[in-house]
Amino acid sequence: MNNLDSGVYTDLAVESHNLALERTSQEVQGVNLEEEQLDGAHISRVEVLNQQAAQVIGKKPGNYITIEAEELRAGDRELHEYLSGVLARELAQLIDYNSLGQAINQEPTILVIGLGNWNATPDALGPQVVHHLLVTRHLYDSSPQEAREGMRPVCALSPGVLGLTGIETAEILKGVIDRVNPDLVIAVDSLVSRDTKHLASTIQISNTGIYPGSGLGKQRIGITEEDMGVPVVAIGVPTVINSITIVSDTIDLLAKDENLNNTNLQQALQEQKKEVVDSILEPYLGDLIVSPKAIDQLIKNVSRVIAGGLNVNLHPDIRIEDVGLYLQ
Repeated sequence: MNNLDSGVYTDLAVESHNLALERTSQEVQGVNLEEEQLDGAHISRVEVLNQQAAQVIGKKPGNYITIEAEELRAGDRELHEYLSGVLARELAQLIDYNSLGQAINQEPTILVIGLGNWNATPDALGPQVVHHLLVTRHLYDSSPQEAREGMRPVCALSPGVLGLTGIETAEILKGVIDRVNPDLVIAVDSLVSRDTKHLASTIQISNTGIYPGSGLGKQRIGITEEDMGVPVVAIGVPTVINSITIVSDTIDLLAKDENLNNTNLQQALQEQKKEVVDSILEPYLGDLIVSPKAIDQLIKNVSRVIAGGLNVNLHPDIRIEDVGLYLQ
């Protein structure tokens, strides 16, 4: 989670890196950035190498892969299947299944966690992904060997949120992990963006785990390898933006507007931005979270893309051209 001085939040490593560049006007030491342009998608790979760099950009050491594709917002199934393939390929960069098996010649068990509140549409991405996921663990041990070829034992859970259960999500997961004993946890959650262009058009993957609600400034127990005792890969999509971000960006645009001839006003806006933001949003709107219109359809589209990518990545025999056949 990255919390700017002005109270603007973001969960995206690529945004945190860009903000650090703006703040310091120089490259951040200890951060590697690699970019790749594909047809219909832009890939950014941010690697945070040490704790010093982590403090500068507000992200734990590890790898963060961002897939930006405006067409995620569209209803084109063919394009969505293509993006599922891109996601599956990038997941393969982070997950080495050959090193995860609990025993020789045994496929690793994967637990997929759909984080979020299924009653709140912008926060329902995780549960929606679990709904579309191909789960196989309950069939794996009872099926003949030939039927299991090309498949891995996958199980899934949507644990809800603290306000629904009265239990910290991480506490629920720790109990399930101790019982199921998975080799890998994949956590899917809705994120907070700093830039409106990333809403419902960006997928972030990381091998650093996740802190549910951190993008909104909430302190929660982490779903990380350190806390869970098992490797954790996090997948998220920005579905909301903080109202503070919108007001702050509006003030910045006004302060930079060359058509605004009042130089004193421009300078005052920049110098007193925090006070101006507070006066507009307080006392009731400071915690206002905004989501895009048609968020229900956007969640449906993106959840199918992520579930499709997971199905292809988790089960070797599922081909990307057949991804639609395996979506629930």
